[in-house]
Amino acid sequence: MSLGLAQQRASIQRQVNTIQKQPSNVPADRFFELSWPPRWVNVSSPTCDPLPPELLGNLIDRAVQRENIQGDLVRAVIKQESGGRPCAVSPKGAQGVMQLMPDTAQELGVLDPFDPEQNIDAGVKLLKSLLSKYSGDVSLALAAYNAGSAAVDKAHAVPKIPETVNYVSDILELTKKP
Repeated sequence: MSLGLAQQRASIQRQVNTIQKQPSNVPADRFFELSWPPRWVNVSSPTCDPLPPELLGNLIDRAVQRENIQGDLVRAVIKQESGGRPCAVSPKGAQGVMQLMPDTAQELGVLDPFDPEQNIDAGVKLLKSLLSKYSGDVSLALAAYNAGSAAVDKAHAVPKIPETVNYVSDILELTKKP
């Protein structure tokens, strides 16, 4: 656990250094404060503020252009998963902005799951692969992102896991156009 905390602290310092180099209306010394944790974030872990909207938007835009995936969907996943907080850690161990499980992050070549750019790039690749696997069915791809492909494949549908049903419903609601 000490190694993990040291890696997280180093990642946070790199993020602070990056933010200090970019214009932002968020003071660097207030960048990693938490005022509203999503219910699934382990609040006993180190906490941080969401990324500034401009920085988060730029990271998302670059990733979705590379993978040719809908930006609104990725924004909704990030809002639901972490609220845009790069240091978020779920009780199950998912990490970073897009809440990647450590094994998944490693499979996708992520060296630092708390680095927003690496995390978003990998999360978008994962989401794109799930959309491909489920022939563009957004509900199934989201269910697999939340509960895993094995659960979706076994159910041949969104699994009747309350967390997953709510997750899919909430994200689909966020992506609806007014």
